[in-house]
Amino acid sequence: MLHSAKQVLSTETPDSQASTVTPAPTSTKRIFAPTGGSTDPGHAAQYARGTLSVSDLSPSPTTQFHTWFQEALDAKVYQPETVTFATASLPSGKVSARMVFMKELDDRGFVIYSNWGTSRKAADVASNPYAALTFWWRELERQVRVEGPVERLSSEESQVYYDTRIRGSRIGAWASPQSKALEGREELEQRVQDVEKRFEGEEKIPVPEFWGGLRVIPEVVEFWQGRESRLHDRLRYTKKGDSEWKIERLSP
Repeated sequence: MLHSAKQVLSTETPDSQASTVTPAPTSTKRIFAPTGGSTDPGHAAQYARGTLSVSDLSPSPTTQFHTWFQEALDAKVYQPETVTFATASLPSGKVSARMVFMKELDDRGFVIYSNWGTSRKAADVASNPYAALTFWWRELERQVRVEGPVERLSSEESQVYYDTRIRGSRIGAWASPQSKALEGREELEQRVQDVEKRFEGEEKIPVPEFWGGLRVIPEVVEFWQGRESRLHDRLRYTKKGDSEWKIERLSP
């Protein structure tokens, strides 16, 4: 004999009924569709400061980046060298990202400087020597994305940049076991004092073996120009050979 769902439920005990009912999840949105910077209440800001076509681009992505970087400087973009540096650890695949400064650009790629002994990014690139960079220049409504393998600069190359840093930053590179847990601020300050004593009276401080430059060698570079209605211009360089690049427009 078939029973209705109502009849079946009526034969269950209160305890068994409770165990079969899953309450609907509740969620309170603390932020929803923010429209900061928009002059149109309730709608996101529109991008309308420029356009980008293949004919605008240099055959080389590093040359094109240099052009855009200079335009960012001319437009008074705040610290245009600021970039998100993203890495991923293997075999877990867990991704991490942080803001750093690009300090050099050459024909081989984009160079940042950091601790490569104790930091999270050091562990990531040790297991997975690939990384990504993302620049965002709000004043120009432009974004540049870079992806590719990484390589360490030699100590001799790193020393050149290291020597341009103020003394406190050079001492700090020696003193800080980056990303390691500290008992308190006092521990870090004591380490700084110890390094100061070590190099007391010396103006020429050697670059630490664990610190220096890392170059991201571009295999993919995307130039992004904001457009209205989120129909952005996206032009991507993909490496084909030692000096050849394929340029294609991507759907926004």
